Amino acid sequence: MPDPATLLVADDDPGLRESLERTLTREGYRVVLASDGRAALERVQAGGVDLIVTDLRMPGLTGLELLRAAKAIRPDVDVILLTAFGTVEEAVKAMKDGAYDFLTKPFRREQLLKLVDKALERRDLIEQNKALKKQLEDIRAKGQMIGASPAFRRMLTLVEQIADSSATILIQGESGAGKELVARAIHERSGRRTGPFVAVNCAALPETLLESELFGYEKGAFTGAAGRKEGRFELAHGGTLFLDEVADLSLVTQPKILRVLQEGEFERLGGTRTLQVDVRIVAATNQDLAEMVKEKRFREDLYYRLNVITVRVPPLRERHEDIRVLAQHYLRVYAAKNGRKLEGFSNEALERLESYAWPGNVRELENLIERTVLLARKDRLDAEDLPEEVAGVKRPPRDAILELVGTPLDEIERRLLDETLRITGGNKTQAAKLLGIDVRTVARKLERRDDDVVEGGDRP
Repeated sequence: MPDPATLLVADDDPGLRESLERTLTREGYRVVLASDGRAALERVQAGGVDLIVTDLRMPGLTGLELLRAAKAIRPDVDVILLTAFGTVEEAVKAMKDGAYDFLTKPFRREQLLKLVDKALERRDLIEQNKALKKQLEDIRAKGQMIGASPAFRRMLTLVEQIADSSATILIQGESGAGKELVARAIHERSGRRTGPFVAVNCAALPETLLESELFGYEKGAFTGAAGRKEGRFELAHGGTLFLDEVADLSLVTQPKILRVLQEGEFERLGGTRTLQVDVRIVAATNQDLAEMVKEKRFREDLYYRLNVITVRVPPLRERHEDIRVLAQHYLRVYAAKNGRKLEGFSNEALERLESYAWPGNVRELENLIERTVLLARKDRLDAEDLPEEVAGVKRPPRDAILELVGTPLDEIERRLLDETLRITGGNKTQAAKLLGIDVRTVARKLERRDDDVVEGGDRP
């Protein structure tokens, strides 16, 4: 059983102090008393106080002065003010200074207990919020990942096997699948874990700025270069450099990256001194680098240098068993972050979440749960609380699947492609992601179908 909350009651009226002590003690709270504001402040300084109930008007140190001093010492301690009818205006002003609420004398026992319960419940939510925020920060900072599905476990097993090697690693996966988390997990499980983990998004910066970010520059290297700046390679010395969206590197920058991989050396922009660096590179992309090599859009030698070991991050639709776990995790995180008390999901809501294809992967799920928490109308999230594109998805009944038995594969493929395009609103790229095929394959199938229609049309 958790320890009872400690309530500090401060009032210069001994009769009221004793009455409040009896009332609160009967409810299971631990109560400490103070006859004036100064004694109350000394008790706050001693620590261990969870909530203060104080009279507004007291000799020596008023309730308002106690409030300000207590908040300076313990910002997390809430204060409930007791005030006579004539000082209500002062109590309202005190709310602006951080008071939780106030009660006007005389008040009923139930009013006090309800207010105390609400204040302590708020404190608990704040503490949970802090703990969950720290947990989420630790998960992101340490590369910890959530999942237990077979596809996730296979990926994690590979990560464990390769993390402590010195090999360059290429992480492939769709947008939002968690490629950076995998990169961080590799770093944290490697011998470089005490070194820096430096990430750079190659798609987010223009070519000239990207080179200066990667390699740094000397004073006067270009207009605005007022001093020397170290690049990401130098900052990652002894650790790991994560090149996200590596397929977006220009053909001008690619050979410079290749040189660092081969020789471990480079020059800053505008510099002449060759610098040595000890960095392990982990790269990631959501594009088909092999196809880009064939199309002469990516250097073959750099591709083979990056692709020593490939880790494929499975999309969320291949991690069906993880959807429920991830949804519950993000519900706890964002309910605490926004001060919402939510019990969880209804079975129907979970079924809809599990039936949805998640083209945006884990990132889409996280964003959806945050939005749903903010808009929730009850203490349990139901299917009606989910966005329309998710709430309207239902798992096909077994009978519907059995109806396909005996149907030619071409016809099944056609139906599947049509239904996927319907769900994505005709977006071929999104449909290709959901089907696990290249967008050019989708286009070819649609073109072939159009050709068949033409050939099979009216003939003289």
